[in-house]
Amino acid sequence: MKKILSFSLFDTGETILGALVYSVFFPLYITKYVDPKIYSYVYSFTFLLSFLFALQLGKYVDRTGKRKEGFIVFATLTTILCFSLGFLESMPILSLIVFSLMSIAHQQSFVFYNSLLLNFETKGLASGLGVSFGYIGSAIALIFFAKVLSIPNVYFIAGLIFFLFALPSFFFLENPSLKHNVSLKEVFKDKKFILTIVSILSLTEVANTLIAMMSIYLKNVFALEDGQIYKVIGLSAVGGIVGGIFWGKVLDKFSSDKVFPLGFFLWAGFLIVLPVVHRDLILVAGFVAGFSLAHLWTVSRVYIISKFPQEEVSTRMSFLSLTERLASTTGLFIWGTLLFITQDNYRLSAILMSVFPVLGFFVFLYSKRFST
Repeated sequence: MKKILSFSLFDTGETILGALVYSVFFPLYITKYVDPKIYSYVYSFTFLLSFLFALQLGKYVDRTGKRKEGFIVFATLTTILCFSLGFLESMPILSLIVFSLMSIAHQQSFVFYNSLLLNFETKGLASGLGVSFGYIGSAIALIFFAKVLSIPNVYFIAGLIFFLFALPSFFFLENPSLKHNVSLKEVFKDKKFILTIVSILSLTEVANTLIAMMSIYLKNVFALEDGQIYKVIGLSAVGGIVGGIFWGKVLDKFSSDKVFPLGFFLWAGFLIVLPVVHRDLILVAGFVAGFSLAHLWTVSRVYIISKFPQEEVSTRMSFLSLTERLASTTGLFIWGTLLFITQDNYRLSAILMSVFPVLGFFVFLYSKRFST
C-alpha cells in the first residue's frame, strides 16, 4: 500500500501544480504582456517539442532501464523552474521561456511517472487511486489555494507542494529495470499501437473539450447561475474521485482488454443524452461526466502497459502523453467549428461530438486485426 500511496501522491501534487500555475495564474499573468494568440501558439509549440524530446528520452531510458532516474531528474527540474518563475515577474518574455521549459520538463516527468506503473501487481488500483487523488488535489487547489495566493508566491507554494508530493515516489517506488533498444521506426510502423493511440485521441478530444467548455455549455443551455455551475463541476470532481477507485478495482478484476472499450460507449452515450437531460438532473450529469473522465485517465495508461511491449513502456507512454496535449487543441477547434456550422446550437453540437467516440471505437476494433 505504501507504493500505491506514493504513486497517488505524485498525481495529487501534479494536478495542484497544473490547476494553479498552468490553468490559472500564469495564463492570467502572461496575457497582460503577450497577445493571447501568441501565448497559445508558444504553448502549443511546447507540446510538440515535449513530444519530440520525450521520444528520444523514452528511447534512451528504455535502452538503459533508468526510468526512475529520469522521473526524479525531471520532477526536480520542474520544481526548480517553477521556483524560478517567482523571481521573473518583471521579465515577462523570460518568464514565458522559463514556463515553456518547465512545461517540457513537467511532461517528461509525467511520462516516466506513468512508466513506473510497470512494477505494480495491481496496476488498476494504483492508476485509479492516482486519478482519484488527482481530482482531490485539483479541488483543494481551486477551492482553498487559488483565492488566497498571488504572483510570485504561487510559484513557490505550488513548486514546493509538487516537490514534496513527489518525494515519496523518489524513495518508495522501484525502478522497472527492463532494457531494450527501441527502434522508433518500428514503433511508428506498429499499426496496432498507432491505431490504438488514434482511438484514445478520439476520447481525449471529447474529454478535454468537456473540461474546457462545460461551464459555458451549462450557462448557455440551462441558464445556470455561477453558483449552480460550481455545484455541477464539484459533482464532476466527486464522480472523478469515485470513478478512479471504481475503474481501478474493475481493471484489476477484469483484463484491460475488456474494460478499455467501455470508454467509447460511456462517452458516446453521455454526449447523446446530455442535450436532452432535464434541468433537475444536471447534477447527475456532472457526476457521470467525472466518472467517465476517470475511466479514460485510469484505464488508458494501464491498457498501453498491458497490451504493448513493456520494455518499450517509456517510449510508448510518450505517445499517450501527446494525445492528452494534442486533444486540447483539436477538440476545441472541432467544437468551435461545430458551433459555427450549427449557428451556436449547443445541444446539436454536443450530439455531433458523439461521432468521435463512435469512430474511435471502430478504429479500436480495426486495430485488433494487427499484432504488435
